[in-house]
Amino acid sequence: MFSITRKLSPLTQLRRPLPLPFPLSSPTYSLTLPPPPPCPPPNSILSLLRRFSSQPPSSPSPISLAFIRGGCHDAVHPHFPPFSLPLPLCPGCGVHMQDSDSSLPGFFSRPSTKSPDYHAPIFPLPLSSTSDPETSLSLKSGHLQELSEGNRDHLPENSSSEDSKPLVCARCHSLRHYGRVREPSAENLLPDFDFDLMVAPKMASPSGPRSVVLFVVDAADFDGSFPRKVARLLSPSIDRNALAWKENKPANLPRIILVVTKLDLLPPSLSPEMLDNWVRRRANTLGAAKLAGLHLVSAVRDWGVRNLVEQVAEFAGPRGNVWAVGAQNAGKSTLINAMARCVGRKMTQLTEAPVPGTTLGIVRVEGVLSGQAKLFDTPGILHPYQITTRLTREEQKLVHICKELKPRTYRIMVGHSVHIGGLMRLDVEESSADSIYLTVWASPLLPLHMGKQQNSHIMMEDHFGRQLQPPIGANRVTELGKLARTEFRVSGDSWDESKTDIAAAGLGWVAVCLKGEALLSVWTYDGIDVVSRSSLITKKAKIFEEAGFTASKIVSKADSIFSKERQNRPAKKKNLQNMKLG
Repeated sequence: MFSITRKLSPLTQLRRPLPLPFPLSSPTYSLTLPPPPPCPPPNSILSLLRRFSSQPPSSPSPISLAFIRGGCHDAVHPHFPPFSLPLPLCPGCGVHMQDSDSSLPGFFSRPSTKSPDYHAPIFPLPLSSTSDPETSLSLKSGHLQELSEGNRDHLPENSSSEDSKPLVCARCHSLRHYGRVREPSAENLLPDFDFDLMVAPKMASPSGPRSVVLFVVDAADFDGSFPRKVARLLSPSIDRNALAWKENKPANLPRIILVVTKLDLLPPSLSPEMLDNWVRRRANTLGAAKLAGLHLVSAVRDWGVRNLVEQVAEFAGPRGNVWAVGAQNAGKSTLINAMARCVGRKMTQLTEAPVPGTTLGIVRVEGVLSGQAKLFDTPGILHPYQITTRLTREEQKLVHICKELKPRTYRIMVGHSVHIGGLMRLDVEESSADSIYLTVWASPLLPLHMGKQQNSHIMMEDHFGRQLQPPIGANRVTELGKLARTEFRVSGDSWDESKTDIAAAGLGWVAVCLKGEALLSVWTYDGIDVVSRSSLITKKAKIFEEAGFTASKIVSKADSIFSKERQNRPAKKKNLQNMKLG
Protein backbone atom coordinates (compact mmCIF):
# COMPACT_ATOMS: atom_id res chain seq x y z
CA MET A 1 0.00 0.00 0.00
CA PHE A 2 2.89 2.36 0.75
CA SER A 3 4.31 1.70 -2.73
CA ILE A 4 0.96 2.63 -4.27
CA THR A 5 1.00 5.84 -2.29
CA ARG A 6 4.48 6.72 -3.52
CA LYS A 7 3.46 6.12 -7.13
CA LEU A 8 0.38 8.32 -6.85
CA SER A 9 2.12 11.16 -4.98
CA PRO A 10 3.59 13.96 -7.17
CA LEU A 11 7.29 13.65 -7.79
CA THR A 12 7.93 17.29 -8.50
CA GLN A 13 6.55 20.46 -6.99
CA LEU A 14 3.91 22.30 -8.99
CA ARG A 15 5.30 25.12 -11.04
CA ARG A 16 4.00 28.63 -10.50
CA PRO A 17 1.91 29.90 -13.40
CA LEU A 18 3.46 32.51 -15.64
CA PRO A 19 2.01 36.03 -15.48
CA LEU A 20 -0.53 36.67 -18.24
CA PRO A 21 -0.43 39.84 -20.39
CA PHE A 22 -4.13 40.48 -19.68
CA PRO A 23 -5.99 40.52 -16.37
CA LEU A 24 -8.31 37.71 -15.44
CA SER A 25 -10.24 39.78 -12.95
CA SER A 26 -12.04 43.08 -12.97
CA PRO A 27 -14.43 44.93 -10.66
CA THR A 28 -17.31 43.11 -12.34
CA TYR A 29 -15.86 39.84 -13.63
CA SER A 30 -13.72 37.78 -11.33
CA LEU A 31 -12.42 34.30 -11.90
CA THR A 32 -11.73 32.73 -8.54
CA LEU A 33 -10.42 29.18 -8.56
CA PRO A 34 -10.44 27.04 -5.44
CA PRO A 35 -6.96 26.18 -4.11
CA PRO A 36 -5.72 22.71 -5.03
CA PRO A 37 -6.05 20.11 -2.31
CA PRO A 38 -2.82 19.52 -0.35
CA CYS A 39 -0.75 16.55 -1.37
CA PRO A 40 -0.90 13.74 1.19
CA PRO A 41 2.27 12.56 2.79
CA PRO A 42 3.50 9.17 1.66
CA ASN A 43 2.72 7.52 4.97
CA SER A 44 -0.86 8.79 5.30
CA ILE A 45 -3.41 6.36 3.91
CA LEU A 46 -6.37 8.34 5.29
CA SER A 47 -5.29 11.52 3.55
CA LEU A 48 -4.95 9.59 0.29
CA LEU A 49 -8.49 8.26 0.56
CA ARG A 50 -9.70 11.71 1.58
CA ARG A 51 -8.17 13.19 -1.57
CA PHE A 52 -10.09 10.82 -3.86
CA SER A 53 -13.39 11.13 -1.98
CA SER A 54 -16.26 13.16 -3.53
CA GLN A 55 -16.58 16.76 -2.35
CA PRO A 56 -19.81 18.70 -2.24
CA PRO A 57 -20.15 21.24 -5.07
CA SER A 58 -19.14 24.71 -4.10
CA SER A 59 -21.73 27.43 -4.18
CA PRO A 60 -21.69 29.51 -7.33
CA SER A 61 -20.23 32.95 -7.31
CA PRO A 62 -22.50 35.99 -7.36
CA ILE A 63 -21.40 36.68 -10.91
CA SER A 64 -22.97 33.43 -12.08
CA LEU A 65 -26.36 34.49 -10.76
CA ALA A 66 -25.91 38.05 -11.98
CA PHE A 67 -25.48 36.84 -15.56
CA ILE A 68 -27.65 33.73 -15.36
CA ARG A 69 -30.17 35.28 -17.76
CA GLY A 70 -28.85 34.87 -21.29
CA GLY A 71 -27.88 37.94 -23.28
CA CYS A 72 -27.23 40.13 -20.24
CA HIS A 73 -23.43 40.28 -20.27
CA ASP A 74 -22.99 41.72 -23.75
CA ALA A 75 -25.08 44.77 -22.88
CA VAL A 76 -23.19 45.62 -19.68
CA HIS A 77 -19.60 44.82 -20.64
CA PRO A 78 -19.45 43.69 -24.28
CA HIS A 79 -15.67 43.18 -24.15
CA PHE A 80 -15.66 40.70 -21.27
CA PRO A 81 -17.20 37.28 -21.75
CA PRO A 82 -18.75 35.64 -18.67
CA PHE A 83 -15.89 33.38 -17.58
CA SER A 84 -18.02 31.75 -14.88
CA LEU A 85 -20.68 30.62 -17.40
CA PRO A 86 -18.97 28.28 -19.84
CA LEU A 87 -22.09 26.26 -20.72
CA PRO A 88 -24.44 27.34 -23.52
CA LEU A 89 -27.85 28.96 -23.27
CA CYS A 90 -31.00 26.93 -22.97
CA PRO A 91 -32.71 27.11 -26.39
CA GLY A 92 -36.13 27.04 -24.73
CA CYS A 93 -35.95 29.90 -22.21
CA GLY A 94 -32.54 31.57 -22.66
CA VAL A 95 -31.04 30.81 -19.23
CA HIS A 96 -27.40 29.78 -18.84
CA MET A 97 -27.28 26.05 -18.21
CA GLN A 98 -25.37 24.30 -15.42
CA ASP A 99 -25.21 20.68 -14.29
CA SER A 100 -23.73 21.04 -10.80
CA ASP A 101 -26.65 22.00 -8.54
CA SER A 102 -30.29 21.01 -9.19
CA SER A 103 -31.60 23.68 -6.80
CA LEU A 104 -30.17 26.56 -8.86
CA PRO A 105 -31.55 28.03 -12.08
CA GLY A 106 -30.47 26.55 -15.38
CA PHE A 107 -29.90 23.00 -14.13
CA PHE A 108 -29.96 20.23 -16.72
CA SER A 109 -29.17 16.53 -16.74
CA ARG A 110 -26.74 15.22 -19.30
CA PRO A 111 -28.32 12.43 -21.36
CA SER A 112 -26.84 9.01 -20.88
CA THR A 113 -24.82 7.64 -23.75
CA LYS A 114 -26.54 4.81 -25.58
CA SER A 115 -24.88 1.95 -27.35
CA PRO A 116 -24.89 2.01 -31.16
CA ASP A 117 -27.21 -1.03 -31.18
CA TYR A 118 -29.87 0.69 -29.05
CA HIS A 119 -33.20 0.43 -30.93
CA ALA A 120 -31.32 -0.68 -34.02
CA PRO A 121 -33.56 -1.04 -37.07
CA ILE A 122 -34.26 -4.56 -38.17
CA PHE A 123 -34.85 -5.96 -41.64
CA PRO A 124 -36.00 -9.38 -42.84
CA LEU A 125 -33.49 -11.78 -44.30
CA PRO A 126 -33.12 -11.44 -48.06
CA LEU A 127 -34.41 -14.22 -50.28
CA SER A 128 -31.28 -15.88 -51.58
CA SER A 129 -32.77 -18.91 -53.34
CA THR A 130 -35.59 -21.37 -52.87
CA SER A 131 -33.09 -24.17 -52.59
CA ASP A 132 -31.66 -22.76 -49.31
CA PRO A 133 -33.53 -24.63 -46.56
CA GLU A 134 -32.08 -22.55 -43.70
CA THR A 135 -33.25 -19.26 -45.22
CA SER A 136 -36.77 -20.52 -45.91
CA LEU A 137 -37.11 -21.94 -42.40
CA SER A 138 -35.97 -18.68 -40.78
CA LEU A 139 -38.44 -16.70 -42.87
CA LYS A 140 -41.32 -19.03 -42.00
CA SER A 141 -40.45 -18.88 -38.32
CA GLY A 142 -40.40 -15.05 -38.39
CA HIS A 143 -36.78 -14.64 -37.33
CA LEU A 144 -35.33 -11.19 -38.17
CA GLN A 145 -31.77 -10.06 -38.43
CA GLU A 146 -30.44 -6.77 -37.02
CA LEU A 147 -28.98 -4.31 -39.44
CA SER A 148 -25.33 -4.99 -40.04
CA GLU A 149 -22.63 -2.37 -40.18
CA GLY A 150 -22.39 -2.65 -43.95
CA ASN A 151 -26.07 -1.83 -44.49
CA ARG A 152 -26.19 1.21 -42.23
CA ASP A 153 -25.31 3.51 -45.12
CA HIS A 154 -28.65 2.75 -46.77
CA LEU A 155 -30.66 4.24 -43.88
CA PRO A 156 -32.70 7.38 -44.61
CA GLU A 157 -31.48 10.65 -43.18
CA ASN A 158 -34.27 10.93 -40.61
CA SER A 159 -33.78 7.44 -39.18
CA SER A 160 -30.77 8.19 -36.99
CA SER A 161 -30.48 6.10 -33.88
CA GLU A 162 -29.47 9.12 -31.80
CA ASP A 163 -32.00 11.49 -30.32
CA SER A 164 -32.05 14.66 -32.39
CA LYS A 165 -34.05 16.71 -29.87
CA PRO A 166 -32.17 19.72 -28.48
CA LEU A 167 -31.08 19.64 -24.88
CA VAL A 168 -33.05 22.04 -22.64
CA CYS A 169 -32.92 22.84 -18.95
CA ALA A 170 -34.96 20.91 -16.38
CA ARG A 171 -37.30 23.88 -15.93
CA CYS A 172 -38.22 23.91 -19.63
CA HIS A 173 -38.64 20.14 -19.63
CA SER A 174 -41.03 20.32 -16.68
CA LEU A 175 -43.01 23.19 -18.22
CA ARG A 176 -43.32 21.43 -21.57
CA HIS A 177 -44.41 18.06 -20.24
CA TYR A 178 -46.07 18.82 -16.88
CA GLY A 179 -47.06 22.50 -17.11
CA ARG A 180 -45.30 23.50 -13.89
CA VAL A 181 -41.93 24.74 -12.67
CA ARG A 182 -39.63 21.97 -11.45
CA GLU A 183 -37.95 23.98 -8.66
CA PRO A 184 -40.16 26.93 -7.58
CA SER A 185 -37.54 27.99 -5.01
CA ALA A 186 -34.99 28.56 -7.78
CA GLU A 187 -37.24 31.21 -9.33
CA ASN A 188 -36.50 33.54 -6.42
CA LEU A 189 -32.75 33.29 -7.06
CA LEU A 190 -33.06 34.75 -10.55
CA PRO A 191 -32.15 38.43 -10.74
CA ASP A 192 -34.69 40.83 -12.19
CA PHE A 193 -34.35 41.32 -15.91
CA ASP A 194 -33.46 44.97 -16.53
CA PHE A 195 -35.28 45.66 -19.78
CA ASP A 196 -34.17 49.31 -19.87
CA LEU A 197 -30.52 48.27 -19.77
CA MET A 198 -30.49 45.06 -21.82
CA VAL A 199 -32.94 45.64 -24.67
CA ALA A 200 -34.10 49.27 -24.81
CA PRO A 201 -30.76 50.83 -25.91
CA LYS A 202 -30.46 48.37 -28.78
CA MET A 203 -33.94 49.13 -30.09
CA ALA A 204 -33.66 52.94 -29.85
CA SER A 205 -30.02 53.25 -30.94
CA PRO A 206 -29.58 55.81 -33.77
CA SER A 207 -26.87 53.65 -35.35
CA GLY A 208 -26.54 49.99 -36.14
CA PRO A 209 -28.93 47.61 -37.89
CA ARG A 210 -32.53 48.50 -38.58
CA SER A 211 -34.83 47.82 -35.62
CA VAL A 212 -38.27 46.26 -35.90
CA VAL A 213 -40.17 45.99 -32.63
CA LEU A 214 -43.12 43.62 -32.24
CA PHE A 215 -45.52 44.81 -29.54
CA VAL A 216 -47.16 41.52 -28.51
CA VAL A 217 -50.41 42.24 -26.65
CA ASP A 218 -52.99 39.82 -25.22
CA ALA A 219 -56.42 40.42 -26.77
CA ALA A 220 -58.18 39.32 -23.57
CA ASP A 221 -56.10 41.72 -21.43
CA PHE A 222 -55.24 44.53 -23.82
CA ASP A 223 -54.70 47.35 -21.31
CA GLY A 224 -52.93 45.16 -18.75
CA SER A 225 -50.50 43.54 -21.21
CA PHE A 226 -49.78 46.57 -23.41
CA PRO A 227 -46.06 47.55 -23.10
CA ARG A 228 -46.65 51.18 -22.14
CA LYS A 229 -43.09 51.65 -20.91
CA VAL A 230 -41.60 50.58 -24.23
CA ALA A 231 -44.07 52.78 -26.12
CA ARG A 232 -43.05 55.81 -24.08
CA LEU A 233 -39.40 54.99 -24.81
CA LEU A 234 -39.70 54.49 -28.58
CA SER A 235 -42.12 57.30 -29.41
CA PRO A 236 -39.62 60.16 -28.77
CA SER A 237 -36.87 58.10 -30.41
CA ILE A 238 -38.99 57.80 -33.57
CA ASP A 239 -39.61 61.55 -33.66
CA ARG A 240 -35.95 62.38 -33.03
CA ASN A 241 -34.58 59.93 -35.58
CA ALA A 242 -37.16 60.92 -38.19
CA LEU A 243 -35.95 64.52 -38.01
CA ALA A 244 -32.32 63.42 -38.35
CA TRP A 245 -33.21 61.19 -41.27
CA LYS A 246 -34.76 64.16 -43.12
CA GLU A 247 -31.50 66.07 -42.59
CA ASN A 248 -29.53 63.20 -44.23
CA LYS A 249 -27.95 62.20 -40.94
CA PRO A 250 -27.44 58.57 -39.86
CA ALA A 251 -30.55 57.61 -37.98
CA ASN A 252 -32.24 54.31 -37.18
CA LEU A 253 -36.00 54.70 -37.41
CA PRO A 254 -37.59 51.92 -35.30
CA ARG A 255 -40.65 50.31 -36.85
CA ILE A 256 -43.36 49.34 -34.35
CA ILE A 257 -45.67 46.49 -35.36
CA LEU A 258 -48.55 45.91 -32.96
CA VAL A 259 -49.48 42.22 -32.78
CA VAL A 260 -52.70 41.38 -30.93
CA THR A 261 -52.48 37.70 -30.05
CA LYS A 262 -54.97 35.13 -28.74
CA LEU A 263 -57.63 36.29 -31.15
CA ASP A 264 -59.37 32.93 -30.74
CA LEU A 265 -60.32 33.90 -27.17
CA LEU A 266 -62.66 36.67 -28.37
CA PRO A 267 -66.18 35.76 -29.52
CA PRO A 268 -66.65 35.41 -33.31
CA SER A 269 -69.42 38.03 -33.26
CA LEU A 270 -66.71 40.72 -33.03
CA SER A 271 -65.85 41.77 -36.58
CA PRO A 272 -62.18 42.30 -37.56
CA GLU A 273 -62.94 45.84 -38.80
CA MET A 274 -64.42 46.89 -35.46
CA LEU A 275 -61.55 45.28 -33.56
CA ASP A 276 -58.96 46.96 -35.81
CA ASN A 277 -60.45 50.41 -35.21
CA TRP A 278 -60.78 49.80 -31.47
CA VAL A 279 -57.15 48.61 -31.16
CA ARG A 280 -55.77 51.62 -33.04
CA ARG A 281 -57.67 54.08 -30.85
CA ARG A 282 -56.67 52.29 -27.66
CA ALA A 283 -53.00 52.01 -28.70
CA ASN A 284 -52.93 55.73 -29.43
CA THR A 285 -54.28 56.40 -25.93
CA LEU A 286 -51.63 54.17 -24.35
CA GLY A 287 -48.71 55.89 -26.09
CA ALA A 288 -48.18 54.06 -29.41
CA ALA A 289 -49.36 56.71 -31.85
CA LYS A 290 -47.11 55.83 -34.81
CA LEU A 291 -47.58 52.20 -35.82
CA ALA A 292 -45.89 50.74 -38.89
CA GLY A 293 -48.33 47.83 -38.90
CA LEU A 294 -51.14 46.13 -37.01
CA HIS A 295 -51.87 42.41 -37.08
CA LEU A 296 -54.65 40.44 -35.37
CA VAL A 297 -53.38 36.88 -35.02
CA SER A 298 -54.03 33.60 -33.29
CA ALA A 299 -50.83 31.62 -32.89
CA VAL A 300 -52.76 28.50 -31.85
CA ARG A 301 -54.88 28.45 -35.02
CA ASP A 302 -52.36 30.21 -37.32
CA TRP A 303 -54.71 33.10 -38.08
CA GLY A 304 -52.91 36.03 -39.69
CA VAL A 305 -49.41 34.68 -39.02
CA ARG A 306 -48.32 34.52 -42.66
CA ASN A 307 -49.10 38.19 -43.29
CA LEU A 308 -47.16 39.08 -40.15
CA VAL A 309 -44.09 37.13 -41.27
CA GLU A 310 -44.12 38.80 -44.68
CA GLN A 311 -44.28 42.31 -43.25
CA VAL A 312 -41.61 41.59 -40.63
CA ALA A 313 -39.25 40.22 -43.30
CA GLU A 314 -39.91 43.28 -45.48
CA PHE A 315 -39.19 45.77 -42.71
CA ALA A 316 -36.16 43.89 -41.32
CA GLY A 317 -34.45 43.56 -44.69
CA PRO A 318 -31.33 41.40 -45.04
CA ARG A 319 -29.57 42.59 -41.85
CA GLY A 320 -32.20 44.03 -39.49
CA ASN A 321 -32.96 43.12 -35.88
CA VAL A 322 -36.47 42.11 -34.84
CA TRP A 323 -37.37 42.31 -31.14
CA ALA A 324 -40.48 40.63 -29.73
CA VAL A 325 -41.46 42.52 -26.55
CA GLY A 326 -44.50 42.36 -24.30
CA ALA A 327 -45.78 41.58 -20.85
CA GLN A 328 -45.38 38.23 -19.14
CA ASN A 329 -47.65 35.52 -20.56
CA ALA A 330 -48.66 37.70 -23.53
CA GLY A 331 -47.80 34.90 -25.97
CA LYS A 332 -44.43 35.96 -27.47
CA SER A 333 -42.85 32.49 -27.57
CA THR A 334 -46.03 30.90 -28.91
CA LEU A 335 -46.16 33.55 -31.64
CA ILE A 336 -42.54 32.96 -32.70
CA ASN A 337 -43.12 29.20 -32.85
CA ALA A 338 -46.14 29.84 -35.08
CA MET A 339 -44.04 32.08 -37.33
CA ALA A 340 -41.49 29.28 -37.70
CA ARG A 341 -44.23 26.79 -38.62
CA CYS A 342 -45.53 29.22 -41.20
CA VAL A 343 -42.11 29.60 -42.81
CA GLY A 344 -41.56 25.85 -42.72
CA ARG A 345 -37.98 25.96 -41.56
CA LYS A 346 -36.41 23.89 -38.83
CA MET A 347 -35.76 25.72 -35.55
CA THR A 348 -35.50 24.95 -31.88
CA GLN A 349 -38.94 25.33 -30.37
CA LEU A 350 -39.26 27.91 -27.61
CA THR A 351 -40.88 26.81 -24.38
CA GLU A 352 -44.60 27.57 -24.19
CA ALA A 353 -46.51 27.44 -20.90
CA PRO A 354 -49.39 29.35 -19.26
CA VAL A 355 -46.94 30.48 -16.59
CA PRO A 356 -45.84 34.12 -16.34
CA GLY A 357 -42.13 34.62 -16.98
CA THR A 358 -41.49 31.47 -19.04
CA THR A 359 -38.67 33.09 -21.05
CA LEU A 360 -35.76 34.00 -18.78
CA GLY A 361 -33.19 35.51 -21.15
CA ILE A 362 -32.76 36.98 -24.61
CA VAL A 363 -33.06 34.11 -27.08
CA ARG A 364 -31.90 34.51 -30.66
CA VAL A 365 -34.21 32.51 -32.89
CA GLU A 366 -32.68 31.01 -36.01
CA GLY A 367 -34.49 29.90 -39.14
CA VAL A 368 -37.40 32.35 -39.26
CA LEU A 369 -35.82 35.27 -41.13
CA SER A 370 -33.56 34.95 -44.15
CA GLY A 371 -30.14 36.47 -44.72
CA GLN A 372 -28.40 38.00 -41.73
CA ALA A 373 -31.61 39.32 -40.16
CA LYS A 374 -32.01 38.34 -36.51
CA LEU A 375 -35.12 37.62 -34.46
CA PHE A 376 -34.93 37.91 -30.66
CA ASP A 377 -37.39 36.66 -28.07
CA THR A 378 -37.13 38.73 -24.88
CA PRO A 379 -38.27 37.98 -21.31
CA GLY A 380 -41.73 39.19 -20.42
CA ILE A 381 -41.92 42.65 -18.91
CA LEU A 382 -43.18 42.58 -15.34
CA HIS A 383 -46.25 44.77 -14.91
CA PRO A 384 -46.78 45.17 -11.14
CA TYR A 385 -50.22 46.64 -11.76
CA GLN A 386 -51.46 43.29 -13.12
CA ILE A 387 -53.29 41.27 -10.51
CA THR A 388 -51.66 38.02 -11.68
CA THR A 389 -48.31 39.16 -10.27
CA ARG A 390 -49.67 38.72 -6.73
CA LEU A 391 -51.23 35.29 -7.21
CA THR A 392 -49.79 31.85 -6.69
CA ARG A 393 -49.50 29.27 -9.48
CA GLU A 394 -52.78 27.61 -8.53
CA GLU A 395 -54.57 30.95 -8.32
CA GLN A 396 -53.21 32.02 -11.69
CA LYS A 397 -54.78 28.95 -13.28
CA LEU A 398 -58.22 30.18 -12.21
CA VAL A 399 -57.63 33.65 -13.67
CA HIS A 400 -55.91 32.51 -16.88
CA ILE A 401 -58.21 32.63 -19.91
CA CYS A 402 -57.59 29.59 -22.12
CA LYS A 403 -60.99 29.21 -23.84
CA GLU A 404 -63.29 31.45 -25.82
CA LEU A 405 -64.84 34.10 -23.60
CA LYS A 406 -68.51 33.76 -22.73
CA PRO A 407 -70.57 36.67 -21.37
CA ARG A 408 -72.22 36.53 -17.94
CA THR A 409 -74.77 39.34 -17.57
CA TYR A 410 -76.55 40.64 -14.47
CA ARG A 411 -79.55 42.94 -14.32
CA ILE A 412 -78.70 44.97 -11.24
CA MET A 413 -80.23 47.84 -9.30
CA VAL A 414 -78.82 50.59 -7.11
CA GLY A 415 -77.41 49.33 -3.82
CA HIS A 416 -76.27 45.97 -5.19
CA SER A 417 -72.82 44.57 -5.91
CA VAL A 418 -71.15 42.02 -8.17
CA HIS A 419 -68.12 40.08 -6.88
CA ILE A 420 -65.61 38.61 -9.36
CA GLY A 421 -63.99 35.92 -7.27
CA GLY A 422 -62.31 37.47 -4.27
CA LEU A 423 -60.37 39.93 -6.41
CA MET A 424 -62.81 42.62 -7.50
CA ARG A 425 -66.18 44.07 -6.45
CA LEU A 426 -68.32 46.51 -8.43
CA ASP A 427 -70.98 48.54 -6.58
CA VAL A 428 -73.81 50.52 -8.16
CA GLU A 429 -73.91 53.69 -6.05
CA GLU A 430 -76.27 55.88 -8.10
CA SER A 431 -78.23 55.51 -11.34
CA SER A 432 -80.75 57.62 -13.25
CA ALA A 433 -82.38 54.40 -14.49
CA ASP A 434 -84.14 51.75 -12.47
CA SER A 435 -81.62 49.08 -13.42
CA ILE A 436 -78.50 48.62 -15.52
CA TYR A 437 -76.85 45.60 -17.15
CA LEU A 438 -73.35 44.46 -16.16
CA THR A 439 -71.66 41.87 -18.38
CA VAL A 440 -68.58 40.14 -16.91
CA TRP A 441 -65.89 39.07 -19.39
CA ALA A 442 -63.40 36.96 -17.43
CA SER A 443 -62.21 33.39 -16.98
CA PRO A 444 -65.13 30.94 -16.73
CA LEU A 445 -63.41 29.34 -13.72
CA LEU A 446 -63.90 32.49 -11.64
CA PRO A 447 -67.03 32.25 -9.44
CA LEU A 448 -69.31 35.30 -9.33
CA HIS A 449 -71.80 36.59 -6.78
CA MET A 450 -74.49 39.26 -6.94
CA GLY A 451 -76.11 40.58 -3.77
CA LYS A 452 -76.80 43.62 -1.65
CA GLN A 453 -74.02 46.10 -1.08
CA GLN A 454 -74.64 46.23 2.67
CA ASN A 455 -73.58 42.57 2.98
CA SER A 456 -70.20 43.09 1.30
CA HIS A 457 -68.23 42.93 4.57
CA ILE A 458 -69.92 39.61 5.43
CA MET A 459 -68.98 38.26 2.00
CA MET A 460 -65.35 39.15 2.58
CA GLU A 461 -65.18 37.60 6.05
CA ASP A 462 -67.11 34.40 5.33
CA HIS A 463 -66.67 33.62 1.64
CA PHE A 464 -63.38 35.13 0.40
CA GLY A 465 -60.95 32.27 -0.14
CA ARG A 466 -63.77 29.70 0.02
CA GLN A 467 -66.74 30.19 -2.30
CA LEU A 468 -65.05 33.21 -3.90
CA GLN A 469 -61.63 32.19 -5.25
CA PRO A 470 -58.95 33.33 -5.81
CA PRO A 471 -57.44 33.87 -3.30
CA ILE A 472 -57.36 30.22 -2.28
CA GLY A 473 -57.65 30.05 1.50
CA ALA A 474 -58.87 32.61 3.99
CA ASN A 475 -55.31 33.43 5.12
CA ARG A 476 -54.42 34.61 1.60
CA VAL A 477 -56.87 37.54 1.77
CA THR A 478 -54.61 39.64 3.98
CA GLU A 479 -51.50 38.70 2.00
CA LEU A 480 -52.82 40.32 -1.20
CA GLY A 481 -52.99 43.76 0.40
CA LYS A 482 -55.65 46.31 1.27
CA LEU A 483 -58.72 47.02 -0.82
CA ALA A 484 -58.84 50.37 -2.62
CA ARG A 485 -61.86 52.14 -4.11
CA THR A 486 -62.00 53.70 -7.58
CA GLU A 487 -64.98 55.76 -8.71
CA PHE A 488 -66.33 55.92 -12.27
CA ARG A 489 -69.18 57.93 -13.79
CA VAL A 490 -70.58 56.21 -16.87
CA SER A 491 -73.33 57.00 -19.33
CA GLY A 492 -75.14 55.23 -22.14
CA ASP A 493 -77.94 55.71 -24.65
CA SER A 494 -79.12 52.14 -25.30
CA TRP A 495 -80.30 49.09 -23.36
CA ASP A 496 -79.07 46.68 -26.04
CA GLU A 497 -75.43 47.69 -26.46
CA SER A 498 -72.80 48.69 -23.94
CA LYS A 499 -70.75 51.83 -24.35
CA THR A 500 -68.22 51.66 -21.48
CA ASP A 501 -65.91 48.95 -20.07
CA ILE A 502 -64.39 48.85 -16.58
CA ALA A 503 -61.18 46.84 -17.05
CA ALA A 504 -58.90 45.45 -14.32
CA ALA A 505 -55.36 44.59 -15.42
CA GLY A 506 -54.81 40.83 -15.52
CA LEU A 507 -58.39 39.93 -14.60
CA GLY A 508 -60.87 40.97 -17.31
CA TRP A 509 -63.49 43.65 -17.71
CA VAL A 510 -67.12 44.51 -17.00
CA ALA A 511 -69.23 46.01 -19.81
CA VAL A 512 -71.84 48.56 -18.62
CA CYS A 513 -75.09 48.85 -20.56
CA LEU A 514 -77.68 51.49 -19.55
CA LYS A 515 -79.79 54.32 -20.82
CA GLY A 516 -78.82 57.25 -18.67
CA GLU A 517 -76.04 57.93 -16.16
CA ALA A 518 -74.67 55.98 -13.20
CA LEU A 519 -72.02 56.17 -10.49
CA LEU A 520 -69.99 52.98 -10.02
CA SER A 521 -67.42 52.06 -7.38
CA VAL A 522 -64.79 49.41 -8.04
CA TRP A 523 -63.03 47.75 -5.11
CA THR A 524 -59.83 45.82 -5.75
CA TYR A 525 -56.43 45.46 -4.12
CA ASP A 526 -54.30 48.57 -3.85
CA GLY A 527 -51.94 49.03 -6.80
CA ILE A 528 -54.01 47.11 -9.36
CA ASP A 529 -54.74 49.20 -12.44
CA VAL A 530 -58.45 49.76 -13.14
CA VAL A 531 -59.41 51.91 -16.15
CA SER A 532 -62.52 53.04 -17.99
CA ARG A 533 -62.51 52.64 -21.79
CA SER A 534 -64.85 52.32 -24.75
CA SER A 535 -66.51 48.92 -25.03
CA LEU A 536 -64.63 46.19 -26.85
CA ILE A 537 -67.65 43.86 -27.11
CA THR A 538 -71.00 45.63 -27.05
CA LYS A 539 -73.33 42.60 -26.93
CA LYS A 540 -74.60 41.15 -23.66
CA ALA A 541 -75.67 37.61 -22.81
CA LYS A 542 -79.11 36.40 -23.88
CA ILE A 543 -79.76 34.62 -20.55
CA PHE A 544 -79.09 36.61 -17.37
CA GLU A 545 -77.47 35.33 -14.18
CA GLU A 546 -79.48 35.08 -10.98
CA ALA A 547 -78.69 36.58 -7.60
CA GLY A 548 -76.32 34.65 -5.34
CA PHE A 549 -73.36 32.47 -6.33
CA THR A 550 -72.84 31.17 -9.83
CA ALA A 551 -72.80 27.42 -10.24
CA SER A 552 -69.19 26.18 -10.23
CA LYS A 553 -67.04 23.40 -8.77
CA ILE A 554 -65.40 25.84 -6.38
CA VAL A 555 -68.72 26.97 -4.90
CA SER A 556 -70.15 23.44 -4.61
CA LYS A 557 -67.00 22.12 -2.92
CA ALA A 558 -66.92 25.01 -0.46
CA ASP A 559 -70.63 24.54 0.30
CA SER A 560 -70.16 20.84 1.02
CA ILE A 561 -67.28 21.55 3.39
CA PHE A 562 -69.33 24.23 5.15
CA SER A 563 -72.35 21.94 5.53
CA LYS A 564 -70.20 19.17 7.04
CA GLU A 565 -68.72 21.59 9.53
CA ARG A 566 -72.19 22.80 10.48
CA GLN A 567 -73.40 19.21 11.00
CA ASN A 568 -70.44 18.39 13.21
CA ARG A 569 -70.96 21.39 15.48
CA PRO A 570 -73.77 19.80 17.64
CA ALA A 571 -71.71 16.65 18.11
CA LYS A 572 -68.72 18.69 19.24
CA LYS A 573 -70.87 20.63 21.69
CA LYS A 574 -72.22 17.40 23.22
CA ASN A 575 -68.71 16.01 23.59
CA LEU A 576 -67.57 19.18 25.35
CA GLN A 577 -70.57 19.07 27.72
CA ASN A 578 -69.95 15.41 28.55
CA MET A 579 -66.31 16.18 29.27
CA LYS A 580 -67.31 19.00 31.62
CA LEU A 581 -69.90 16.81 33.43
CA GLY A 582 -67.42 13.97 33.71
